[in-house]
Amino acid sequence: MFNGIVYNQGLIKSFRKSPRYVKGSLVIEVSSNINFKKQDIGESVCCDGVCLTLIRIKKKSFLFYLSKETLSRSNFKNIKVGKFINIEKALYYGKKISGHYIQGHVDTTSVIKNIKIIDKSWIVKFALEKKYKKFIVEKGSIAINGVSLTVSKLNLSSFEVTIIPHTLRLTNLVKLKTKDTVNIEFDMVGKYLNRIHQK
Repeated sequence: MFNGIVYNQGLIKSFRKSPRYVKGSLVIEVSSNINFKKQDIGESVCCDGVCLTLIRIKKKSFLFYLSKETLSRSNFKNIKVGKFINIEKALYYGKKISGHYIQGHVDTTSVIKNIKIIDKSWIVKFALEKKYKKFIVEKGSIAINGVSLTVSKLNLSSFEVTIIPHTLRLTNLVKLKTKDTVNIEFDMVGKYLNRIHQK
């Protein structure tokens, strides 16, 4: 479990298929100044909004396993060396929750339709498939590339968020451009309530 308050980024150094894992899966190597210890191997880490398993630690980098399902659901299917990703360690008991609860289970991806800059904040419009509109409410929470944000506007086929300068400084959202694809996780509470309502 994570809370979408990101203080660290990592750079994708390499990715490869591995005969040790399921066909269609990948192992990626990421360099970052975030600190991992040997006992952290096997832990879940939020990487650009995706819950990945830490499988190895090197001197200046670490490796994660990406399953076939993860690749199909996230923008990691378009993985590139040199891309910066947001990194957040899992929450632990007693840690302050500043964002909202995030599982790292990406629901879908979305394409950026437009970016407007007003008073150093970014207003970003994302495309939204009709079937997902039921999971979003204005002023509700949403995770984009693992960052906890608030929905500022909801339309028939899109939604908007406002990203403040502080968030832009600490995350890879500052590198976003029109037509980029991002990982989306809808608010967990909204998804469960919608499921209950369907029964």
